[in-house]
Formats: sequence, structure tokens, C-alpha cells
Amino acid sequence: MGQAIAESVRQRPDLDLVGVWRRDQDIDALVAKADVVIDFSLPAGTVRVLEAVVQHRIPLVCGVSGLDDSQSTLLQEASIRVPLVFDRNMSLGIAVLQRSVREAAASLGADFDVEISEVHHVHKKDAPSGTALQLGEAIASARVDTGGEGLRFEVERRDEVPGDHKVVMRSATEELTFAHSVTTRQVFVDGALVAARWVLDRAPGCYSMQDVLFGHLK
Repeated sequence: MGQAIAESVRQRPDLDLVGVWRRDQDIDALVAKADVVIDFSLPAGTVRVLEAVVQHRIPLVCGVSGLDDSQSTLLQEASIRVPLVFDRNMSLGIAVLQRSVREAAASLGADFDVEISEVHHVHKKDAPSGTALQLGEAIASARVDTGGEGLRFEVERRDEVPGDHKVVMRSATEELTFAHSVTTRQVFVDGALVAARWVLDRAPGCYSMQDVLFGHLK
């Protein structure tokens, strides 16, 4: 992801690439020259990134998944000092899907069962995917009285599929389907760059792609 982000930045005349950090290098020298930092490293690397952006008061966009409790706590603590966008999926389409299924679940109520299915490449270890869980959390938040009943996940690992997600809401008389497919991982790069532009002028806090796309509607 790092190289894809770097190449995308180089192709955009309104953006300049300060550098790409590797863990054997001095991160402070890079962060001190940046207007915003984008992190798609690994959880251990994110800890060092958080230290640097807090020290230099630089906004952060973080798309790293798999943070443990202590790393998540560090991220929340960093958001007290700097504005940061953290999301398990930087896709603009997934952000729209998440909002859509939450609103649909709130409107349809508990009479509709919900099935969330996802297909990813055979190399993906976590199941269900973080995105599928995120969709489930959005639906559960809209149906607080059901206690998670009527919600189930279907998982498939096949070939080199970048990522397909489908949400089906079904009653005895009708069925409503939402779907999103990724054709290339460039979608996550594009979303991260949208978030990077957005976070520049924000107050300290922990934001998500929901804030980036729909904050003006709150």
C-alpha cells in the first residue's frame, strides 16, 4: 500500500510526497516536514507513527487493521492532541454502504433478518473481515432492542478476490439487497487521499470515513 500511495501522490499536482518511512529509518525527520501523515503499515509500526505525529502535531490518516487494545488506546490518546482519521476500510463506497445499511436497519426494524456475506482472497486470515464486522456494528447500532438477533455472517475465501460484501435484509414478504465490490486495491488509496485532504483543517479528535463523507450532514 505504501508504494501505491506514493505513486498516487506523485500523480496529483496538488500534492507533494515528503517521503516513505521504513522502520529502520528516522521517522521524525519525515513527519516534521509533512502536512499530513498516511499510515498503512503494521500495528507495531503504527505505535511509532502515533508517537511522531503527536510530537510534531501533524494530522494522521490511519488504515491499519488488527490493532490490539493497548494500540487502540494509544490511538485514542493521540487523538486528544492531533486530528486523525482511523477506519478499517478507506473505501468511499463502503462508507456509503455502511450509512445506507444503518439507516435501512433503523427503518425496517427487527422484523427483517440480516445476512452479511463477504468474499476475499485465499490469503486473508481474519474471518469475518473487518469490513463485514463494521457493517454488522452499524446495523446493530440501529437495532439496539434486538441484542444482535436476526444478524448472521457468511464468509468465503476464493482465488484472488480483492473484496466483495453483500448485505441482505429479508422478511417473510420482501428482500432488500446492498452490495459492494472492489476491483482494485487502489480504492483504498483514493479514499485515504480524500481523508488526508479533509483532516488538515480539523480539530483534534478521532474521525472515521463517515465523518469525512457525511460530517456536514450531522
